[in-house]
Amino acid sequence: MEPLRGEAKDNPAASANLFSRTFFCWLNPLFRTAYKRRLEEDDMYRVLPEDASQRLGDELQWYWNEEVRKAATDLRPPELTRVLLQCYWRSYLVIGIYIFIAEIIKVIQPVLLAKLIEYFERHNLVDSAAVHEAYGFAAAICLSTVGLATLNHLYFYNVQRVGMKIRVAMCHIIYRKALCLNSRALAKTTTGQIVNLLSNDVNKFDEVTMFLHFLWVAPLQAAAVTLLLICAIGPSCLARMVVFFLLLPIQIMFGRLFSRLRAGTAVLTDDRIRTMNEVISGIRVIKMYGWEEPFGALVDDIRRLEISKIMKSSYLRSLNMASFFVANKIIIFITVCVYVLTGNRLSASRVFMAVSLYGAVRLTITLFFPLAMEKISETLISIRRIKNFLLLDEVAPHHLGLPMTEKTDCIVEIQDLICYWDQILEAPTLQNVSFTVRPEQLLAVIGPVGAGKSSLLSAILGDLSQESGVVKVKGELSYTSQEPWIVPGTIRSNILFGKELNPQKYNRVLRACALKRDMDLLPGGDLAMVGDKGANLSGGQKARVSLARAVYQDADIYLLDDPLSAVDAEVGRHLFEECICGLLKKKPRILVTHQLQYLKAADQIVVLKEGQMVALGTFNELQGSGLDFTSLLEEKEVQEERLCATPVPGIVSRFHHTLSNSSLSSVSSPSSSLHSLIEQAEPLAGVVQPAEVESRSEGNVGLRMYMKYFKAGANFLVLFILFFLNAIAHITFVLQDWWLACWASEQKHINVTEHLNGSFPQQLDLDLYLGVYAGLTAASVLFGFLRSLVFFNVLVSSAQTLHTSMFNAVLRTPIRFFTINPIGRILNRFSKDIGYLDSLLPWTFVDFIQVFLQVVGVVAVAALVIPWILILLFPLLTVFLFLRRYFLQTSRDIKRLEATTRSPVFSHLSVSLQGLSTIRAFRVQQRFQHMFDEYQDRHSEAWFLFLTTSRWFAVRLDGICSVFITIAAFGCLYFRDGLQPGAVGLTLSYAVTLTDMFQWGVRQSAEIENMMTSVERVVEYAELEKEAPLETDRQPPHDWPNTGSIIFDRVNFSYSAREPLVLKNLSVVITPGEKVLVFIPTCACLLVCTLHDLD
Repeated sequence: MEPLRGEAKDNPAASANLFSRTFFCWLNPLFRTAYKRRLEEDDMYRVLPEDASQRLGDELQWYWNEEVRKAATDLRPPELTRVLLQCYWRSYLVIGIYIFIAEIIKVIQPVLLAKLIEYFERHNLVDSAAVHEAYGFAAAICLSTVGLATLNHLYFYNVQRVGMKIRVAMCHIIYRKALCLNSRALAKTTTGQIVNLLSNDVNKFDEVTMFLHFLWVAPLQAAAVTLLLICAIGPSCLARMVVFFLLLPIQIMFGRLFSRLRAGTAVLTDDRIRTMNEVISGIRVIKMYGWEEPFGALVDDIRRLEISKIMKSSYLRSLNMASFFVANKIIIFITVCVYVLTGNRLSASRVFMAVSLYGAVRLTITLFFPLAMEKISETLISIRRIKNFLLLDEVAPHHLGLPMTEKTDCIVEIQDLICYWDQILEAPTLQNVSFTVRPEQLLAVIGPVGAGKSSLLSAILGDLSQESGVVKVKGELSYTSQEPWIVPGTIRSNILFGKELNPQKYNRVLRACALKRDMDLLPGGDLAMVGDKGANLSGGQKARVSLARAVYQDADIYLLDDPLSAVDAEVGRHLFEECICGLLKKKPRILVTHQLQYLKAADQIVVLKEGQMVALGTFNELQGSGLDFTSLLEEKEVQEERLCATPVPGIVSRFHHTLSNSSLSSVSSPSSSLHSLIEQAEPLAGVVQPAEVESRSEGNVGLRMYMKYFKAGANFLVLFILFFLNAIAHITFVLQDWWLACWASEQKHINVTEHLNGSFPQQLDLDLYLGVYAGLTAASVLFGFLRSLVFFNVLVSSAQTLHTSMFNAVLRTPIRFFTINPIGRILNRFSKDIGYLDSLLPWTFVDFIQVFLQVVGVVAVAALVIPWILILLFPLLTVFLFLRRYFLQTSRDIKRLEATTRSPVFSHLSVSLQGLSTIRAFRVQQRFQHMFDEYQDRHSEAWFLFLTTSRWFAVRLDGICSVFITIAAFGCLYFRDGLQPGAVGLTLSYAVTLTDMFQWGVRQSAEIENMMTSVERVVEYAELEKEAPLETDRQPPHDWPNTGSIIFDRVNFSYSAREPLVLKNLSVVITPGEKVLVFIPTCACLLVCTLHDLD
């Protein structure tokens, strides 16, 4: 196999110093490169040794093997969860220190804020000692913000790396398991299911690792905040516990419902991907018979069931997000109500300390903790699905090769063999089979279709488990499958199959397998690229390449499953004489065939019928026993053998008068014409169409793409309602806190008046303030829930519409698309990209809009309190816009690289499953596992850059936020005269929340743009070139067709507008009832078709 790529660049993260690692400065050269030009795969850095797929997979595999062994000893089922904990608990637990310290700082910040607000509540603002103390508190707030941001980024970077490691290790052992599945296990799973495990299930580890620590951090933080609130506002704060106790069972209920829906969705997604895999694999047959509509309906039915569960899951998620948005407001409302109704007076320092403390635990309690519960439930389902796959039965270890000194001792011996593909079926697949094959012997296996011929070879290979009897194989096996298996790559790489190139041996193999002339005619020769399943080779070429691969291995024993069926009689005779009885004459050979003319050359003949061996002997012995060979073959098979073996009268003369002068006018006899045509044939550029490199778009994801995304889910009226709901929800969100600030300021004014005048206590109009506050809270809750529900409905509807458009477009695109695109690449769009559109993109979009509008509210409040802050806001905004553009220039390319490096992982899996028998027969599992690890490492390189560049950006965004908080804090002190404590408290409490919120919102916006590349990829397929409509308005005559005929009138044909002509000026008339023999010189094969009069 060709190397996947050249030497990768050294990863600068491995040698970076502490400062560079903390602030991700080692990425600066990459950003500079991306700003100048588009990033390519060669720009990615080599994966770090501790992140390498083979290392991670081997480690996890060792733990899993130990768990399976211990479970068998303890008579219990193995637990994959236990394996993950044993493998990763140490490294993951240490990372928890970062978040623990960060949450301590987050709890201390509101106390510092309260002390600063207390300064504004004092009546003497010019006290120098108090002023210096206030500046100290302001500096402490700013420094704590920097420390909090740094610790947060270190935490999320490290936990995401752990998630990546678990995912990569899981993919490694899933692929390793797939290479070992036996026949019964393969019957219980599908390619689509395994693709789904690699594309969706393993991704849950990336998500759960981010939030798992919050399961223990959240309760500790909640307890600390409760103690501080009791000190500040007394027992009134305990009212919030009522809300928590109400939310907790709701969250648990949501988690269980979500788990149930997730499990149902996963099953349907498996079913859809499996069906898609079958549709794409058989697309030529589907198009030939015009079956697009029934097969399209089959996928649509599964998708409708899947999307109904996804929509229900999305509604649950929307309620979860809405509860996060409004829970803090409900808690503060209840706390304030209890506080004032028990006779207490509001003060800005106490109110906004409470607001800030609730804000400190808001993310942890109402978002991260529920998300941890949700992700754990999802991950446990995925773990169960992966565990069930890993526990499927495996094949027995393959037979070892022999030393050179023992090559003459190789043998295949079978005694009283009984096998089942499925024991549920009553009849065994094979029974009472016994024979022995020694060196220089050829054993022919014949019998009708379904007699068990291929099953016999599978039993020898170990793919078919034996129920009883003996299968003894002494020597190294080589095998050609009945359906030739071609690996995407060059023809040479398919023949060498990992072996070193020996030119003399290689040329002998090419001549023996009748490939020499093909190599001369094909553009690029044996270096011509072939696509998935060898779709751009003829059936005969694929069969001969597959045979050449087996011959080049120079194995001890050869199992040949009907390699002559796809070639014409003359080429078949050449293969039999020069290859099977030529190069391989000294080897034990077992040949499955329907070609009766070669049986005389066989040393032994095994006759199978309905899985039983009905005869064994030489040709003469069986003929002498009265056995009728032809009766063992079905009538259709015999007819095809005769057609292939004997000339058809009249063919030549009919070709002479029906073909144009430029084609076959020189034909005089079948054999001579074939030779002359082959000799005169010219290389046909464009016959071999290599699989194209997957395209990826460049630049920004334009507004047009966003419009397509939203318009796919709703009309303009619904989108306007959605905009209105978002605006009202966030206006009421800010007004609620603004009203609280006004309340506290008015209370302070009354307190000052009482103090200065010594007058009787004044009372606020409590009904007015509480009434307005309750109304704003109710409006915030109502519009928050409505906005979230409508938003998710629109975006999930978009996913459904785009999936339908993409599937219909793929179904109706010309066949060339499937020739140049591997199945794995197509399935990647229907699995990974649609997976993003179904769940992750809607959640990210709603989250971004929510956070963005909150950031706008923070800036608006700060500008209202300190108007001159707008002057300094413009430079910060300029820096931010430049940073965002600078980052997105890199991030977009990296995300697209991540998508394009992900496709080969699925393609390699799909190709491996198609050729599983060949891979195991050639004992190259390790090489294919190594290739899979290389593909994974390449994807990990892109994913690692995606994680680290996101952190690079977030660190610098938090730097901007720290500057803004510093300006706000010190600005309030500088312009302290005339500022109300409530306004200061509102400004600073909002500003402090900006640290997490701003960088999270901007990163979510970048994440949206990155994930919009999945929308681009889906839309790209949805806009594929379409074939002519299946139906038109022009109806044929009522009696059409009354005859069957085919007319080519000066036809020129190419595979695409960009490629040379393959057929040139072809004129052919085929009338009803004619038998037509079509010569294809470049393929050296014959296609026989019979057209009958439809009357």
